[in-house]
Amino acid sequence: MASKKLRRTGVSLEVCERLKRHQIESCQDLLSLTPLEVMRLAGQSYQQVLMLLQSVSKACAPSMTTALEVWKQRADLCFSTSLPALDRLLQGGLPRGTLTEVTGPSGCGKSQVCMMLSVLATLPKYMGGLDSGVIYIDTEAAFSAERLVEIAQSRFPDYFCEKERVLEMAGRVHLFQELTCQDVLDRLERLEEDIISSKAGLVILDSVASVVRKEYDTTLPGNLSHRSNLLGQEAATLKYLAQAFHIPVVLTNQITTHVGDRGERGAASFRGASDERDSGYVTAALGNTWSHSVNTRLIVQYVDAHQRQIVIAKSPVAPFAVLNYTVQKEGIRLEGNYDNQEVLHQGTDPGLQPIRVRTGFNYNLTQANPAAVGHLKRL
Repeated sequence: MASKKLRRTGVSLEVCERLKRHQIESCQDLLSLTPLEVMRLAGQSYQQVLMLLQSVSKACAPSMTTALEVWKQRADLCFSTSLPALDRLLQGGLPRGTLTEVTGPSGCGKSQVCMMLSVLATLPKYMGGLDSGVIYIDTEAAFSAERLVEIAQSRFPDYFCEKERVLEMAGRVHLFQELTCQDVLDRLERLEEDIISSKAGLVILDSVASVVRKEYDTTLPGNLSHRSNLLGQEAATLKYLAQAFHIPVVLTNQITTHVGDRGERGAASFRGASDERDSGYVTAALGNTWSHSVNTRLIVQYVDAHQRQIVIAKSPVAPFAVLNYTVQKEGIRLEGNYDNQEVLHQGTDPGLQPIRVRTGFNYNLTQANPAAVGHLKRL
C-alpha cells in the first residue's frame, strides 16, 4: 500500500502539487521524510505536518478483515478463464487482487491466453465477464488486433455477430507498447490513473521478462542487483494496484536453462516433463525471488507438435495439476474429459519446476493438426 498516490489519501490538492514539484507523489515518498523535511517542502506548520503524516499512514496501512468477510465475498473473488476444468482447480478462476503469471517457451500460446482473457474481461457479467476495460502492456510487439477479434468472434459467435459489439470490445482494450525497462516502470507508476480512466477490470503485462533480459546481462557486476531491484519495484506496484482495485493482474514470463541437479528427481515424472539432461534443464526465468512475487504460476509447455499443457505449478488454493490443450481459432481449448480424468501430479519448487520445450520431441510442423498450423505460425 506504500505505492498509493497521495492524492488518493485525502491530502489537499495544494499540498500534493507542492510535494510533486519535489518528486514526492506516493505514500512511501512522503513517509520516508522527516517531519522537518516535510515542513520545508509542503510549507506546513509542525502540527499540520504531524497530522498529515498520521493521516497518510492510516490511509496506506492495510485494513483488517476477517475470514468470515472473505468467505462471504467468495463469489466475487475470481475471474473465470472460461476453461471449466482450470476454473474448478483454481476454485473459480484467476484470483482477483493478486498476480497470476503465465510462463513457458515461445510458441505455447502465452500471448494467446492474454488476448483471450482480454476478450473475456469485456463481456457482460451474465456471460461470466467483468464488463470492464482492459489495460494491455505489450513489451514484445506481439499484440494482434486481428487475432483479438478472431478469438472474440470464434469463441462467442452469437454475441459478436454484430459489428457494433466487436468494435465496442476492441475499444475497451487499451494497448500500451513499452519497449524499455524505464518505459515499463514509468507506465506502471502512471497505471493508477489509467485504471480509473479506462474503468479497467484486468491488467496484462506481456511480458515482464522481455525488456529486463534484453537490458540486464546478469554476468556483469552489479546487473543482477539492479535487475532484482527493478523487478521488486514492478512487483510491488502491480500488487498494490491489484489489491487497491480488487482486479486480477496477469503477467507472462519466459524460460531459462537451470544448470545443476533437479533436486527432486520425481518432480519430472508427470506426463510432459522436460527431457533435458540432468546437467541442466529448462525452467521459468527471472529467478527464485521473482517466483515468490507472483501468487499463482501457470506453466505452459509442449506435449507434441500440436498439443500443449497447462501446469498449475503454484497456487494458494489449487493442487499441482496438469491439463492438456490446443490453440484454436477461439483461443485456448482444453482437450480431454477432465470430469473423469486424473490431473493431479507431483511437483517441485515452482521456481525450479522443469518445463518441456520443442527439443523434448521430434517437432515437425507438417505433422501437426492441419487446422492449427496457421495459428501456430502466428504464436
